[in-house]
Amino acid sequence: MSSTGGQAQSSSAARTSARRAAPEGGSDSAASRTVEMSREVEDREGEPRRVRLTLTRVNPLSVMKIAFLLSVALGIAGVVVMAVIWMMLNGMGVFSAINDALNEFPTGASGQRLSVAEYMAFGRVVSLSVVFGFVNVILMTSMATLMAFIYNLCAALVGGLSFTLSDD
Repeated sequence: MSSTGGQAQSSSAARTSARRAAPEGGSDSAASRTVEMSREVEDREGEPRRVRLTLTRVNPLSVMKIAFLLSVALGIAGVVVMAVIWMMLNGMGVFSAINDALNEFPTGASGQRLSVAEYMAFGRVVSLSVVFGFVNVILMTSMATLMAFIYNLCAALVGGLSFTLSDD
C-alpha cells in the first residue's frame, strides 16, 4: 500500500475517532470543530476535490419558468433597443434624407409622393417591436419546454449528461 493511501486511511480513522470522542448532544466546542476542519484540509494537501455528476432529468416546469422570464427580459430589451435606434436615426436625419431622395424620382399617374416618415413613425416601429417581442416570448418559452421534454427522453435512453466538478 502506498504511503499516501496509508496517511489518508489513518487521518480518516482519526476523524472518525474524534467524532466518536465528542460528547453527544452537539455540545462539542468550537476548538474541536476547528481541529476536525483543519484535519480535513490537511487530507487534501493541494489536491482539488472532484465530484462526478450526471444530469439525468430536467424539470420542464422549471425550464418553462426560466425561459419565460429570460424571453420577457429579451423582449423588453429589444423594444428599448429599437426605440434607441429609431431616435438615433431620426436625430441624424436619416429618414428625412431618404424622403428627399425618394421625392426626386418622378411620381406615377396618381401624383402622390412617398413619405418614409409616415411608414417609419416612432409609434409604428415601437408597436411592431412589441409584437415581435410578444411572439418571441411565446416561441422561446414553448421551444425551451419542448427541449426539456426531449432531453428527458434522450437522458432516459443514454443516461444523461455526465460532467466532473472540481474545486481548483
